[in-house]
Amino acid sequence: MNAGCLTIKELTDAVGGGLTPRMVRHYHQLGLLPQPVRSPSNYRLYTKKDVLRLQRIVALKQQGFQLNHIRNILEVEPEADTTVNLMGQLQQQYRAVMQQISQLRQTASALEGLLGRDRHCQIMQAEVLAQLKLLDVETQAGLGGLENLWSGLDAEIHTHSEAFSESLQRLLPDLSHRSEIEQHLISQLVLTCGDVSLVSFVKLSRDAIAASREALSSSCQIVVDTQTVAAALDQTRLSHLGCQIETLIDNPHITTATEAEVAFWQHREWREKLQQVSQGCVLVVGYAPSVLVEVCEAIANQKIQPALIIGMPIGFSHAPAAKRQLMLQKIPYITVEGTLGGGALAATALNALVESLIDKPDCHCYLN
Repeated sequence: MNAGCLTIKELTDAVGGGLTPRMVRHYHQLGLLPQPVRSPSNYRLYTKKDVLRLQRIVALKQQGFQLNHIRNILEVEPEADTTVNLMGQLQQQYRAVMQQISQLRQTASALEGLLGRDRHCQIMQAEVLAQLKLLDVETQAGLGGLENLWSGLDAEIHTHSEAFSESLQRLLPDLSHRSEIEQHLISQLVLTCGDVSLVSFVKLSRDAIAASREALSSSCQIVVDTQTVAAALDQTRLSHLGCQIETLIDNPHITTATEAEVAFWQHREWREKLQQVSQGCVLVVGYAPSVLVEVCEAIANQKIQPALIIGMPIGFSHAPAAKRQLMLQKIPYITVEGTLGGGALAATALNALVESLIDKPDCHCYLN
């Protein structure tokens, strides 16, 4: 065996990240990894260069890139003129992925239309499911019959109000591994945006619930990025706890993420105001990514020490980056990965924590 070379098992051990020999062989077949030299005994032999390439592949895969995207990225040198062409290819692939998501969303909507029905609709729901099995969709009459089935099911909504909790029980993934307080928090977030897929993007640090209850019980200061977020908070319950609300961008005319982002960068006094928030406060960021970036920098420089950060700004580049920075801080946090977010979600997160604290002050489920 050549000196300095690794077997396929030694290669996977060196790269880590859950990589297996079978995956390495698959990457060879896809052209992601060049074919290695062989030993006299026909064993694959790998070098440090192979380790580095595989580490890049694993890292990109963990960030959500598909294998065909990764191959295109790795084939282009950073300085090459083909980088422009690569961006065009990635844009086309992004559109294809979004089309797939749209199609899956249509399927999910159809399933939600059935599974989300409460017990009052179950008789009609059973009839619809029975008819769907027999429906001949090859004819126009069949398609009309399908519309009639949905119309019959939809007619049931006029007989009673929607039972949100019951619908959620049918649609939410298994959350039994989460505490009762976390389950309530996640359910409220889903109800706010109407999208069950949000569940997989909600991230809480292990100490987030404990930190929130301790801070709120101590009548901590609540600092929000805009007045729109402040207006969505449960001020009655917060007053009961003795928590005062402070707004960083205290201009009532700033109501969108775009306005908040520009305003925060243009006005130095609001950035200085952030540096002066009280120790042990709860920071709620629902709009401006730059606010969350500044928060993370202030924490890293030990200028502020909040008890909890609810970081859910909106944005397509800075917001996901700011959230990743947040999750690297040693401060308890609640966030929604990626571009998803908004003032309504951020306020809902805090309101759910406040509600749980007041309704169940002695609950310790989150410590298990």
